[in-house]
Amino acid sequence: MIKQLSVFVENRPGSLMDVTNALTEAHINIRAVASFDTPEFAILRLVVDKAEDAKSYLTSKGFVVRVHDVMGVELIDQKGNLNHMLKILADGEISINYIYSFVIRAEKAPVMVFSTDDYEQAEQILKGAGVKIIEDSEL
Repeated sequence: MIKQLSVFVENRPGSLMDVTNALTEAHINIRAVASFDTPEFAILRLVVDKAEDAKSYLTSKGFVVRVHDVMGVELIDQKGNLNHMLKILADGEISINYIYSFVIRAEKAPVMVFSTDDYEQAEQILKGAGVKIIEDSEL
């Protein structure tokens, strides 16, 4: 599993930068980021190198932060690979709540990060199909 931060921010100019600025101050390295918005607020989802430190620092700055487990899988950059992984999950009746990717991994294959309601089953199905599951230590 990978630890992910969910940070609640207002939809206004500079709000995302406020989060990244705080993480820079705390010497936290952002490895992946995705933003999901609503009319008034956004949920900024981040994978960082020190999730608990990041949560503590952001909370001290007044941000509302949650840490969640998400699954990361390594996908070789080939046509159809994402579709293949999604088919494995669909065939196993695993639904995905959201998905995003990151590619900055020092010459390693890109990682797809996703949330589901059944991580144990998802992991079993993906491993059974030969898909590499990524842990925090491998980022």
